Amino acid sequence: MVETIYGCKWSLTVYQLLAIGINRPGEMVRNVEGLTTKVLNECLRKNIEFGIIDRVAYDESPPRVEYRVTAFGEKFIRILDELEILQREIARDA
Repeated sequence: MVETIYGCKWSLTVYQLLAIGINRPGEMVRNVEGLTTKVLNECLRKNIEFGIIDRVAYDESPPRVEYRVTAFGEKFIRILDELEILQREIARDA
């Protein structure tokens, strides 16, 4: 799971977007250069399967979908943050 998520550069980007309150797919694509709807949907699907984020569909017209980080996702993202810190320490000491 860590390899799949950490190996996908877009997952980390999605987490950053969610952290700053950007939680709608169209808004995500508009805010990140190079991110396509297809790639975003694949990334979101994987994160939902792992239980890191939830999809919330509102019964409105036009339809509205938002994503949010789950409680498990918050723990998982904290671990990824620690891995980033460790990686920087390793690179600095090398």
